[in-house]
Order: sequence, then C-alpha cells, then structure tokens
Amino acid sequence: MKLLTLNTHSLEEKDYEKKLKIFTEEILKEKPDVIALQEVNQPLDGEEADGEVLKKSGFIPCPSEPPSCAVPVRLGNHGLRAAQLLRRSGFPVFWTWTSAKVGYGKYDEGMALMSRRPIAEVSQLFLTDGRDYNNWKTRKALAITLNIGKGEEPVSFVTAHMGWWKDEEEPFSRQWERLDAFASSLRRRADVWLMGDFNTQDSVRGEGYDRITASGWTDAYRAAGKRDGGITVPGAIDGWREDGEVPGMRIDYIWYGRKHDSGDRKSRGDVVIEEVRTVFNGSDCPAVSDHFGVLAECRTPWDESTATEESELSRKETSQKFRR
Repeated sequence: MKLLTLNTHSLEEKDYEKKLKIFTEEILKEKPDVIALQEVNQPLDGEEADGEVLKKSGFIPCPSEPPSCAVPVRLGNHGLRAAQLLRRSGFPVFWTWTSAKVGYGKYDEGMALMSRRPIAEVSQLFLTDGRDYNNWKTRKALAITLNIGKGEEPVSFVTAHMGWWKDEEEPFSRQWERLDAFASSLRRRADVWLMGDFNTQDSVRGEGYDRITASGWTDAYRAAGKRDGGITVPGAIDGWREDGEVPGMRIDYIWYGRKHDSGDRKSRGDVVIEEVRTVFNGSDCPAVSDHFGVLAECRTPWDESTATEESELSRKETSQKFRR
C-alpha cells in the first residue's frame, strides 16, 4: 500500500497550471492508494460544479452539520481538477472535500482525500473552538473509511491541517485532543492512518510531536526500514516566518494506529513500513508547493488478500485508458 500526503498551497502557487500537471503526472507514476491533501482551494466566486460533473469525477460528498453550512464544490476546485485529470489519464479516483475557512481572502480553503478504491464512509470534525468561516485559524479534519480486501476490512484515513503549539487562542494541544478522540473512536473498529500538515517539528521536545507519540500513534517515518532526510519544508513559510531563518523542518507526517480491539496481533498480522520519502521536493521531482509531499510504502495485513483486487484495479485503469 502506498500513501501520500501533501499541503498543496493550491491556486496560490506561481505557475499553478504547470504545477497541477506535474502533480498529476507524479501521481500517475507513483500510483498511491490514498492521497491526503491540505490547502485544497477554490475561488470564492467560482461557478458551482453541477451534480453530473461531480459524479463523473468520482466525488463523494462530505456530510455537514448543519447541512445548510456545506460549501459547494466549484469548477476551479483544485481537488476536482486533479481528479478530472487523473481519470482522463486512466487513473480513476474517488474523492471527497470539505472547506474549513476563507483562505487569503479569496479562496474556500479546505482539504481532500482521494482513493483508488470506492469510499464507504466520509466524516469531518472541527478541530478548533472557533467555527467562524472568516477566521483564518478555523481548522477541520476530514476522514474516509474504505472496505479493503475479500474480507472487506475497514481501514480509515484522516487528513488534518493543525495549528501551532504556542497559539494562545487555538492551541495545538486542544486541537490534538479533539483529533485524537475522533481518530480513537475510529480505531474501535479499524486501523487508522493520520496524514497531513501538523505544524509541529519532530526535533522540538515537549510539544506537538511528543504529544502525538505519547497518545499511542506511530510515526511512519521513524518506523520505516528506509527513509530519506525527512525535511518537508525547506525554509520559512506562512505561520513560521516570525521564527526567522528556518534551515528546514519536518512538519508533515503519516501516523498510524492499530485497531484498539485487535485481539491476537499475530493472527491479524503486522504493519511494516518499508520506506518513507519526500516527493515533489525539487530533486527527484519538481516542487509544486511550499511543502514537500511525503510518500509511505507499507506492507499491511490485508495486502495478500487484496492482490486480486489490485490486479483488477490495474486492469480497469488500463482498460479505461485505451477506451479514451
């Protein structure tokens, strides 16, 4: 199984159209099973995408509370455009999106999850105390559950974009309490993967990174048999500029937690993280954001049971490509 997370900084990037193409080409090359994206933006005044457009893109709506507060997907939505390009290239994805706030005064800023397999469930939650759509500190998490393999084993994936440890208004610690409680509820029946921009450095003790590991989550990067230098942000970016010159940080992560009621772990099998590396890092592949992406390659208990499923996915992708 391959997992990818990226803070896309979409629409705000220079040469956005070129970078969107680079992004989709790399996805076609790597073929991740699940993609977690943050800062998935769309123009506030863009034309709303109709139901048929969304259906053809593989979109699954995310329930909103109350429903009247749901932000519609617009034609310029970064997630929609990426999904459309991938499908046209013979790599069909299912995806969902939710907006958290107004970004840069001109975007609906949200997050998305994409999957090669059909999405069984979608949910979201506010991480912050405040829910003001016009407050840049408002934050959410988005989750999907997939039923994988012949046994239709539920596995959940969560994307999050967290605030900062020292923020007095909306501190990281309170956001993490909410996210951990939510993800732990998912772990009652499924293995869970947390992916995203956590805005906390692994090199700083006594803050967000230590809080997450103390809560029983495993950092895939640290668990990997093979890994690179790990830096996901090469310099100062929005939210970190007050810290002055930043030589490089690891603030984007893939975490995993096994199902709580797991019984005999041996009978369930182990999760083995074979490799974690950065992508879209300007070296192996051009950068497309102010963050690098993180790609994890894993062996999971359901890999053997999904071998046939993987072959079928590849067959369908190839078939669709040649029908174009």
